[in-house]
Amino acid sequence: MAIYVKDSGTWREISSEAGAQVYVQDGTSFTNKTINNVYIKDGGTWRTAFTLFDTTAFQTTTGTLAVPANANAIHIQYGVGSGGGGYKGVSYDKAGGESSGPGGGSGAYVSDVVFSVTGGENLTITTGNGGSAGTGNYSGTAGAGVATVISGSTTGDLFSLAGGGPSSVSGGGVQGPLRSNTAGTGGSATITATPLTSFTTVDGLTQSDSSFSSGPIGTFNSNGSGVTGGNNGNCGGDNCQINGSVGAASYNGLAGTAGVGGLVNTAATAGTRGGGGAGGGAENYGSGTSGSAGGAGEVNYRFLRTT
Repeated sequence: MAIYVKDSGTWREISSEAGAQVYVQDGTSFTNKTINNVYIKDGGTWRTAFTLFDTTAFQTTTGTLAVPANANAIHIQYGVGSGGGGYKGVSYDKAGGESSGPGGGSGAYVSDVVFSVTGGENLTITTGNGGSAGTGNYSGTAGAGVATVISGSTTGDLFSLAGGGPSSVSGGGVQGPLRSNTAGTGGSATITATPLTSFTTVDGLTQSDSSFSSGPIGTFNSNGSGVTGGNNGNCGGDNCQINGSVGAASYNGLAGTAGVGGLVNTAATAGTRGGGGAGGGAENYGSGTSGSAGGAGEVNYRFLRTT
């Protein structure tokens, strides 16, 4: 940044040298200070002439990325571990009932949480696909959800959002007894770094700005565990029919994230945004319908500079 002063009516540059620094008097000594903002008076009104760092737009990059040099905080608008898979429904000829496929659990989440980071460090953001659907008729386990993790090369771990647990089944058979069905449990949130609760950015935002409550929960500084998927169990009576169980909704029950259980002759739908996969239904005089996969994990974030 070039800096100019007016000297006897002529503007001259005082910071043209590489690495030039500006010193201000702080008490009785001169100290090198970082300049966050510069204001000028224009026609009697003060206006901003320079801001060290403007809050970035939200983005969803994963993998390894560098924190901008002048940023010192990251706002996680939302993040969630992936959902566990649902299980297939199964029909019986002689057991006197049918089994609904159980649903997978949803991943743990954060919503509108701000953490300190170090400018220039590398952040590693890990997300994963949802757990796969369980396919066997008897005694099996669907795929588990994957944790969503952010860790800094200097800052260390920020958080780990465990994926939703997989649904599972045990026992059963054409001759009976009926299959036992277990829904997947919700993942747990581990918040390692201390979230910021009060701040002002150099471009004028505070924690009360509406953009800090724009995530799925709608409240600043929120986090929580996932929940357990549905389990419709078994229906009684030879050749009864039963619909598949719903997957667990993510983000504390956000609509549309849970997989919808399979109906008779209709496949289950997959979870989204960390929601659990759904179980398949059991139909008259036929095999059960397939379960579905859990929703993938995700992270959406932006960088800030706070004072």
